[in-house]
Amino acid sequence: MMAFLFLNKKAVWSILCSCTFVFCLLPTAFCSGRLQKLDLPVPGPESYAFDLAGHGPYTGVADGRILKYEGPILGFVEYGYTKENRSKQLCDNIDTTDLAKICGRPLGIGFYYKTGELYTADAGLGLVVVRPEGGPGKQLASGAEGVPFGLPDGLEVDQETGVIYFTEASSRYNISQISQIISTRDASGRLLKYDPQTKKVTVLLRSLAGPAGVAISRDGSYILVTEFLNQRVLKYWLKGTLANTTRVLVNLSGSPDKIKRNSRGDYWIGLNVQSQGPNPTTIIQGQRINGKGHILETITFSPDFNASVITEVQENKGALYLGSLFVGYVGVYRKFPLTLI
Repeated sequence: MMAFLFLNKKAVWSILCSCTFVFCLLPTAFCSGRLQKLDLPVPGPESYAFDLAGHGPYTGVADGRILKYEGPILGFVEYGYTKENRSKQLCDNIDTTDLAKICGRPLGIGFYYKTGELYTADAGLGLVVVRPEGGPGKQLASGAEGVPFGLPDGLEVDQETGVIYFTEASSRYNISQISQIISTRDASGRLLKYDPQTKKVTVLLRSLAGPAGVAISRDGSYILVTEFLNQRVLKYWLKGTLANTTRVLVNLSGSPDKIKRNSRGDYWIGLNVQSQGPNPTTIIQGQRINGKGHILETITFSPDFNASVITEVQENKGALYLGSLFVGYVGVYRKFPLTLI
């Protein structure tokens, strides 16, 4: 439900910051400044997707399910899950990474609008697709070039071709070993391509240091890949004279996780910046860049978005949806909060 407020900006800001507006009193959401928080039954909203009708967000959570937001009254309801024979009794509402292969753990997700299928990079199962009506997922790939996936992470669907691009943050370590990926500065990550016509996985780039996110350009000529450990974004050309070549697009001030294109063709990055001093903390930011690597905008979400790490910033209908493995809600940020979900 959309409520349009015909008030001046100062009045709207005052109402929303004090959280006195009636919507903020609903059990499925609460406000903090310009940040609205949509409660989840299980934590860990790593990434988001919206269907062709604009409904959602859809998100994967820690117990292996994919949830869909159905508005402020119903909140999030189960849409599907990635493990085909998943046990609800064993897995539902369990917040653990140790059961990723048993319960599934969807991370990056995205719809292919022509078919309505929802694809996900699952940390325990590999590449999985869920039918348009939801329900159990189907495993499409569990490895590439004879190497089982370690930690599938980011995902992007080419809406023109149906090809799936996804990242593997590490081919050595799994989701329960993230601390080892960071401490060893592991560089075994890969950028991969799945062709639904041939049903084959192709490795496009290897020896990447924590590749977390991938996004395709509006014209489909290139993709951008983030490297969490190297604090940079790579540009990989798909077409033209530079096809199959790559270069560093931009070096960043922090560690980037997911990257998502907005409707204008720019890209939002979830950025984790370490503060300086004797007691360093992580500053949670969103950074918007263009295809030339120019930084267009930086927004600091902490302390309102009280996560230790931000995984995704995705723009939809003027709002920024913030993801993290370590929070129990979906963060929805608006610069000028004139509308509420």
